Amino acid sequence: MFSRGGSGRHARDDRDRSERPARGSARVPQPDERRYGPYDVSEAPSGVERLDLGSLQIPAIPEVEIRVQANPEGNVQQVVLVNGENALQIGVFAAPRSEGIWDEVREEIRKSLFDEGVAAEETQGEYGVELRARVRTADGLTDLRFLGVDGPRWMVRGVFQGPAATEPSRAGVLVECLHGLVVDRGQEAKPVREPLPLRLPKDATDQVHEQQAEPAPPAAPAPPTNGSGPAPRRRPSPRPR
Repeated sequence: MFSRGGSGRHARDDRDRSERPARGSARVPQPDERRYGPYDVSEAPSGVERLDLGSLQIPAIPEVEIRVQANPEGNVQQVVLVNGENALQIGVFAAPRSEGIWDEVREEIRKSLFDEGVAAEETQGEYGVELRARVRTADGLTDLRFLGVDGPRWMVRGVFQGPAATEPSRAGVLVECLHGLVVDRGQEAKPVREPLPLRLPKDATDQVHEQQAEPAPPAAPAPPTNGSGPAPRRRPSPRPR
């Protein structure tokens, strides 16, 4: 849902953007206007234990499980926070310094859902306008709630699933994670909307390499073509400590 390259007006490098917000665009809140995060790394409160994933630092809350999908080199493709029946998927993207892009991104998400036959509803949430939609998955109908937070040269997108998708008051400690999130954008120029790099901590990356070095188990017999045989067991993915 996030375009890269091409002829879109956000396709060029963010250095070419004017520092003055365009008409109708969202203004990025200044540090002294923020009562809670996501924070830019330059304004983040100190003395908080966080899991460092590079461009994202996630507060360590005992009740929250942090699930990541990463390649063998430790580069993270997906981050999902889980608490009970609720899940919060988090992504972080490059953006201009002073012009927010959530309004435009939200409209593209809405259009993409509409093209798939899904009607999305705009609602007012803690961070401004959100999108709610009910989509069909392999497990049946699933409610989703999309939110966006514009920061200095970055945007955080969150997607709630579970009871918190329709009742924000039931998000519980996942909201605390969002409030305590820290973004380390870095100084190098990046195309607007490009995902900011995420990586596993070194000890978790070493764990991936150790598992790859182990001898592979004997190949399991092929299941019957009708799918009635037992599914082959998968080795658990390593998780950051």
